Amino acid sequence: MEEAQRLAAIVVANVLGGTNLDAALQAVRDKHPGLSAQQRALVQDLSYGTLRFLGFFDALLDALLAKPLRDENLKSLLRVALYQLEYTRAAAHTVVDQAVRATTRLGHGAARGLVNAVLRNFLRRRAELGAEMRRADTARYAYPRWWIDKLRHDYPRHYGAILDAGNLHPPLTLRVNRRRIHPDDYFARLAAAGIAAKVLEREAVVLEKPRPVAEIPGFAEGLVSVQDAAAQRAAHLLDLAPGQAVLDACAAPGGKSAHLLELADVRLTALDVDAARLERLRSTLTRLGLAAEVVCGDAATPAGWWDGRRYDRILADVPCSASGVVKRHPDIKWLRRPGDLARFAAQQVRMLEALWQLLAAGGKLLYATCSVFSEENRLQIEGFLERHRDAHRLTIPGDDTNREQPAGQILPDERHDGFYYALLQKR
Repeated sequence: MEEAQRLAAIVVANVLGGTNLDAALQAVRDKHPGLSAQQRALVQDLSYGTLRFLGFFDALLDALLAKPLRDENLKSLLRVALYQLEYTRAAAHTVVDQAVRATTRLGHGAARGLVNAVLRNFLRRRAELGAEMRRADTARYAYPRWWIDKLRHDYPRHYGAILDAGNLHPPLTLRVNRRRIHPDDYFARLAAAGIAAKVLEREAVVLEKPRPVAEIPGFAEGLVSVQDAAAQRAAHLLDLAPGQAVLDACAAPGGKSAHLLELADVRLTALDVDAARLERLRSTLTRLGLAAEVVCGDAATPAGWWDGRRYDRILADVPCSASGVVKRHPDIKWLRRPGDLARFAAQQVRMLEALWQLLAAGGKLLYATCSVFSEENRLQIEGFLERHRDAHRLTIPGDDTNREQPAGQILPDERHDGFYYALLQKR
């Protein structure tokens, strides 16, 4: 565990320095190829958990330290150890002793006494400190102040539930490939294998306990894919029919493209600006036995790739803040800045304007984000409708505009991530 603590501390420090969590974890794996599967899993768990509740641990350290620590690796080691003490079943004395040893391995042997004192002081004052720290929103919810304030403004009655949902462990949800097997038959296969699961809706099946994809029955055969339940709604909203020309404008890594093809015999163009991510899309289509025209290009500049033929359906799953998927990517909370929203919104405007010109009369465009921020969702669509009198917004089944939750907004909860959908038809 000592080595896992040390490496998790390095991962957390690198994330807070601006590195994506996936990239930070991969860098550790590349540098330490001798790590066992169990060690890699532990480093990942400690990194995710520490970042998920980082605001709480930083509040604790402000109370426990006489003066701030300048070294981020050392500070992050304390964060990791606090996560273990507060949220795992690891024995307290073991966590403290190994954190002290890890201090030396981080090159801070002189701070061994400090680490030992801070952690043991926390254990002595645990109940008192926990209650005191959680009086502040940033520690109670473990989000940056600007994020909390923005959600409080947009969802004054529900912001707390949204924030809490982002700190849950994400479910492992599968999408059954109807071209290969019916959801009921796949559910029976899981039961026969002794795997507890439940059907959420349509093709969505959630496993009671997450497991590696290699251990999911039928995954390698293309019977199922991993995809959040809220993300699975996109393909159904487009009202597909055989023979339609369909564009998935931001397609990689391919989950929604594959779902479109699983539901109907459409002529799909899968577009993305990232060539490396398109390779993952091709691999996904091959595993599932599906085919599409895969194109590397920018949805905001069609002149570089469009052949002039208009599409009957367009899925615009645009780049966004990803504020609805923080339970899967807790680093997002700490990497995003308030100014990022304006940058994403400007990019979304460019893509929407360009893609609308590619849509056939009577065709439908589904605008989608995995965000809960109004600038990227409700306000974005309201602005688009003001600029385009040939655009009509269609009602999405299940919408209730009398609630605080805007039409098309899916708020995150224990079952799924946060998403936003707006279905537009060209008059």
